[in-house]
Amino acid sequence: MVTEAKTETFIDEICSQPGGEGIRLCIQCGTCTASCPNADKMEHTPSELIAMARAGMKKEVLSSNAMWYCLSCYMCTVRCPRGIKFTDMMHALEYLSIQAGLVHAKTLTPTMYRLFNHYCSMGSLSELWFMLRFYLQTNPFRAWRMIPVAFNLLRHGRISVKPRKLTQEGSCQLRSILDKAEALGGVK
Repeated sequence: MVTEAKTETFIDEICSQPGGEGIRLCIQCGTCTASCPNADKMEHTPSELIAMARAGMKKEVLSSNAMWYCLSCYMCTVRCPRGIKFTDMMHALEYLSIQAGLVHAKTLTPTMYRLFNHYCSMGSLSELWFMLRFYLQTNPFRAWRMIPVAFNLLRHGRISVKPRKLTQEGSCQLRSILDKAEALGGVK
């Protein structure tokens, strides 16, 4: 008796990620797309993304800009008649995109994630230095254009120059969260 080895499909891969479980429940009603304030900026709308994933179009889905434009506003989740947590699914697709090395070329979010993790792992975060480093790594000319915004934020006390330090207990808690995330397959 010959048994065939079961190969994992793209849908199985998505379902194995936290937040990706609901993809099989979708009835393609389009409510997620109609609810999404950024659908017009996406290469593929949320409902198209699900249809493409079901069709096994892994490369096209993971290299799309759609999940990177998700605002995490949860409008799609609130309005979905099947209760699919589509925002969580978008985060699962972001993770898979990074893992597969198929991040959309114009996407800056993974750089921001890495910088945020770097600063958090040090136990402090200065919004000013964080954003300055982000802009210098991604687009130094954009940093130049943001100087008036930075001055206004500083003047109104909305960002700090000096990093805020975590307490010893807070540092330990953060370290355990980051260690757990890494153990679960998080990307550094």
